[in-house]
Amino acid sequence: MNEQKTEKLLTAQAIAEKLSLSKRAIFRMRSAGLICSPVKVGAGAIRWRQSDIEQWIALGCPSRQEFEARKEAENVEYKRQDHRP
Repeated sequence: MNEQKTEKLLTAQAIAEKLSLSKRAIFRMRSAGLICSPVKVGAGAIRWRQSDIEQWIALGCPSRQEFEARKEAENVEYKRQDHRP
């Protein structure tokens, strides 16, 4: 059986509430490269993967560039251990 994992997507408002910030602060962080990359879900609409936000928080809220580099390094290590999905 082929199971597909459904990724929960979060709005800027949901992230703002989680971090006790304003929605505007989340968009400012996005513009400044201080939060992980969102995904486009439609014309002008964006969301963030819940797993990315949780990992970003666990890593101490690094810049987008550092987060993406660390995430890529973890993926490479995971594949080295032969845990291919």
